[in-house]
Amino acid sequence: MALFAVTYEYTDAPRQRDAHRPEHVAFLSGLHESGRLVVSGPADGGTRALLVFSGESADDVAALLDDDPFRREGLIARRTVSAWSPFFGKERLDPAPAEEPAR
Repeated sequence: MALFAVTYEYTDAPRQRDAHRPEHVAFLSGLHESGRLVVSGPADGGTRALLVFSGESADDVAALLDDDPFRREGLIARRTVSAWSPFFGKERLDPAPAEEPAR
């Protein structure tokens, strides 16, 4: 799978975002736990966000994000999905091997 940088630019509706944030966080948490979402977080004081995903294609990642509650509620004014090839630090983004449970 390849890496994709996603940017969200939010609408000017902070109260609506706050109302739907728990569902949005749960959605992204599930993607993180599945290994699809590598890293994410707010940018520019919370008016934007940067997310890095693993995926087969930009269309694959975009389709995955169509189910984001923030998108469903019309709280994302603009979304970009771009193939991303990190040069420095790529090894830090590779998922750590799963540890075997203690017996």
